[in-house]
Amino acid sequence: MIERLHLEEYLERLLNLRSIKDYCPNGLQVEGASEVRTIVGGVTASQALIDVAIEKGADAVLVHHGYFWKGEREAIRGIKKSRIKALLDHDISLFAYHLPLDTHNELGNNVQLAKLLGLSVTGGLEPDNRNSVGLVGELSEVTTADQFCQTISKALGRKAQMIGADEQAIKTVAWCTGAAQGMIEKAVDLNVDAYLSGEISEPTVHIARETGVVYFEAGHHATERYGVKALGEHLATQFGVTFEFVDIDNPV
Repeated sequence: MIERLHLEEYLERLLNLRSIKDYCPNGLQVEGASEVRTIVGGVTASQALIDVAIEKGADAVLVHHGYFWKGEREAIRGIKKSRIKALLDHDISLFAYHLPLDTHNELGNNVQLAKLLGLSVTGGLEPDNRNSVGLVGELSEVTTADQFCQTISKALGRKAQMIGADEQAIKTVAWCTGAAQGMIEKAVDLNVDAYLSGEISEPTVHIARETGVVYFEAGHHATERYGVKALGEHLATQFGVTFEFVDIDNPV
């Protein structure tokens, strides 16, 4: 068991919140019970995840995608009302960490994805930014684009999309989880063999084709499951709380 306030303060220090500018508030977004024994984790604080947390008697929900995004409707109505009301009615806290959980050098989405895919980290996708969201690294040996695409698909349990020639050689890779397809131009500038992100857009295809950088779209949800899992398991070890990651299916 840990006091909610202590947990909030610990996560603020661990994830270095004050040094990172974001599009949403990071940390405690909805206040629940003063003591936390059971945490349910997930990628997004959807109604489905909240329903599971209620069913399991959780004291807190830990996610990557929370609420109150810049530019969204401010009124608490519709699905926002339903979600927040469910949390408040059951005294469940919502902790959400967006960019801080992408950039963390041990527990972050990008580092965790590297471990899953057998990539060694050699630097940041934004070399001049100490909080670089994306990373650059390399495989232990040269492989083909098609073989690496199969590796990604098997590891994530979701068929990855590839833009590039099947037999193109790949050794150096840049990557950024989630909706980071626009960062492919940073990968091009670093002269890597391939770039991977969670989402793809129309311009991404042309950039990959015209620069020769092989592009892999591996799923926004699929690439961002691992930071929350690592963070929740860390908290379980550190404080003896019960943590369970719940993977609410999302094909995107």
